[in-house]
Amino acid sequence: MEGALVSTATGALKPVLAKLAALLGDKYTIFKGLHKEIKSLSTELMAIHAFLLNMSEEENPDAQDQAWMTEVRELSYDMEDIIDEFMVHVDDESATPDGFISKCKKSLANMKTKRRIAKAIEDFKRQINIVGERHARYRSEKTICRTSNTIIDHRALSIFEHASNLVGIEGPKNEVIKLLSDDDGCESKQQHPEVVSVVGFGGLGKTTLAYQVYQQLKGNFSCSVFVSVSRNPDMMRILRTILSEVAQRDYAVTELIIKISNFLSKKRYFVVIDDIWNVEIWNIIKGAFSMNSRCSKIITTTRISDVARSCCSSFRGHLYNIRPLDTVHSRTLFHRRLFNPQEKCPSHLEEVSDQILKKCDGLPLAIIAISGLLANKLRTKDQWEHVKNSIGCALEGNPTVEGMISILSLSYFDLPPHLKTCLLYLSIFPEDYVIRKNDLILRWIAEGFIHKEDSNTLYESGEMCFNELVNRNLLQLEKQNYNGCRVHDTVLDFIISMSKKNNFVTLVTSPCLTIEGQNKIRRLSLQVGSEEGNSIQRTMLSHARSLDVFWLHLQEIPSLVEFRHLRVLSFQGCRWLQSQHLANIGKLFQLRFLNLRKTGLNELPEEIGFLQNLQALNLEGSNMHRLPPHITRLGNLVHIFTDIRIQLPEGIAKMRSLETLKWVDLPNHSSNIVKELGQLKNLRELKLFMPNDDICDEHVKVIASCLVEFGRHNLRRLYIVGYTELPNSLLPDPWCPSPLKLEELDISDSPMVQVPSWMRSFVQLKRLGLILKDVSDEDLTTLGRLPSLLHLHLNIPRGEPGYEDRLLISGCHGFSCLRQFYLTGQQPIFTAGSMPRLELLRVEMDESKPEFLTNSSLENLPCLTTVKCLLFNFQRGEVAQNGKTAMARAMSSHPNHPSLVYE
Repeated sequence: MEGALVSTATGALKPVLAKLAALLGDKYTIFKGLHKEIKSLSTELMAIHAFLLNMSEEENPDAQDQAWMTEVRELSYDMEDIIDEFMVHVDDESATPDGFISKCKKSLANMKTKRRIAKAIEDFKRQINIVGERHARYRSEKTICRTSNTIIDHRALSIFEHASNLVGIEGPKNEVIKLLSDDDGCESKQQHPEVVSVVGFGGLGKTTLAYQVYQQLKGNFSCSVFVSVSRNPDMMRILRTILSEVAQRDYAVTELIIKISNFLSKKRYFVVIDDIWNVEIWNIIKGAFSMNSRCSKIITTTRISDVARSCCSSFRGHLYNIRPLDTVHSRTLFHRRLFNPQEKCPSHLEEVSDQILKKCDGLPLAIIAISGLLANKLRTKDQWEHVKNSIGCALEGNPTVEGMISILSLSYFDLPPHLKTCLLYLSIFPEDYVIRKNDLILRWIAEGFIHKEDSNTLYESGEMCFNELVNRNLLQLEKQNYNGCRVHDTVLDFIISMSKKNNFVTLVTSPCLTIEGQNKIRRLSLQVGSEEGNSIQRTMLSHARSLDVFWLHLQEIPSLVEFRHLRVLSFQGCRWLQSQHLANIGKLFQLRFLNLRKTGLNELPEEIGFLQNLQALNLEGSNMHRLPPHITRLGNLVHIFTDIRIQLPEGIAKMRSLETLKWVDLPNHSSNIVKELGQLKNLRELKLFMPNDDICDEHVKVIASCLVEFGRHNLRRLYIVGYTELPNSLLPDPWCPSPLKLEELDISDSPMVQVPSWMRSFVQLKRLGLILKDVSDEDLTTLGRLPSLLHLHLNIPRGEPGYEDRLLISGCHGFSCLRQFYLTGQQPIFTAGSMPRLELLRVEMDESKPEFLTNSSLENLPCLTTVKCLLFNFQRGEVAQNGKTAMARAMSSHPNHPSLVYE
């Protein structure tokens, strides 16, 4: 049933269609007499599915259509639950009976099941007819209307704001102007226009920034034009606008491209292309820009990182990541909108106003919208507290924040259906919660939002969805943890609002979303509670597919047997959780994701072995010391996350579907169990812990043999953690066959004398972490020639014989694709041509040496955007300030003005 996606647009209709098709197959012969009814129901549902997909493109369906869509989606969930019950019953009875009495019992059971499914199908058809007739009876005739470019664009209002009323614009404006002006006066050398692409999610002020730059610079050019593209562009109108502005006359459509290019060939022009949504549109527009030597300039704005990179790569360009307002400018904008120039914020409102600004998180659009909402309220703490607590709810039906909804809706409705679903699922997580990437993707898979594409695994397909949300700036990667992400508070408020509208996620006990008014709860997120204890009513979860308990202390949990349709169950961080709370967990026949991370659990019940659909199990940070033997029955378990101290049972080789295994403490396991690891041919990610003092030669030989086996199969990520130098016999040299599919290798806790020669064959390696006693020129060349390497972490311990505190990196070493470089123990010095695509550099900074890193020649890194400094040798007063001042000066002198982060 691959590809049977659950979505916000169609509910569970697609899985229902897939399961109805399965009922027509040879496995379910007891339904043979119902084929006609099943086919008739399937035909009806296919038509509804297509219509729902079509309706989902409409941004503002009327109330009748919205009600009908909700009814059909809810019905689809109920249908899938009932079909699942029948299918699991038939599967349980599939064994061949022994004896006459057993055969009679099975025959009677089959007849009963057949009558029940026949009645269920009849009920389904009757309910569909009722819903359809009601919709037809009251629905007014109209045509579905998708996003239109003729409606009022609230972004356009920002360009009419007088510059004196704008806050925090001067710094970004001057930075963009500097990027555009770097090569002025060198016309003979530059044969193409220079591009600056401003990128960031909706509401950050990209249009405002581009317009202010345009207004200041347009007088320096013989012709200039500002044109907006939008989601559904009319390319002829856009090209006509460009030509009519620069040439000041109209042309026929057929002449446009050639005329624009010819006209601009002898002009110094300045063009702003605002709000580009895809690369294909840019590829059309850029053809009109003539190549000449007159230092022409182009600014583009976009929400999508791939589009910005395409704009920059087309000509000589700079990517400018627009930043949120800082605290000072946020407060200034907020107060300017609420108080007269001579007024200050009243003292009784200072605390709540700071809390509101924290939710806005530097987003100008959000600050303007919420300040407009407050302008109509009394200046009392209670009124402002009420607004702060209901900001998410305020997104709905309030004309003051209508512009913000409009801009966020553009990004949402531009998503394909499966990405809309993945985005709305983020409303499950609390505000400011750091979401683990692995956890999120596995949840999507468990819920049925992801399907396999081509030769990718489900996880890899989910990773593509994650990366696309990051690319569209709807998910923000955590700066301190590449495996973590978060959602901007304003975006979270928007998707909570959309989730409520679609009955997709229910939050308790949020001030905005409560149980009241929800007919059936599909996904429940419990986020707030007291230590006195709370309880869950059975009715709250009888139809739930997902239960997430965040920190909440529950006084009583109803028996899990009541919640048979759960796909996702998470008690992460609930230290009160004990084994008795998981009684009857074996009855959750649809459970696919079980998160017991950081709970007080000390053992798993034996009935865990009955969860035949379980795909992911997380036990990190729990109190367990061993897994029960019955866990080896879980033939569909794909991912296990454990702690170092948790012991695996014998028979692990039976778990043929395993792709992820974290961790394995080698000294804590017998050689037989370690040997079984080599039989896991689907294993893609493995974390090993091997403190040398406790590991025996036999274990080393066995794991070395396993690593050779992994080279023959699918291993993608390998992490080896130890406290001292690894045994020479552990890593095979030569490693044959080489693990050609390996993408990540981390041995950053165990020193190596040199980079092994076998590493040259790792052609797909993307991330590498090593600790080397010394780095030779040959080592750098070996690493630099890895063709796919994107992230490198090198650690060179101080105090080793022959230690040098500087590392010279030149263009001849390679590193043509490297994007992130973490270096510990040495100061890097970059020559011209070294690491040409490096974006992030993380180094140690000795505060006692103010010249540190200022001599690293960072100007030779043309794509650098971020420098992170891990401080040591802490200094006070003038010495520390001098060091930071020197670093800030180095950043400002770099053409990209990289951001500087101290850790």
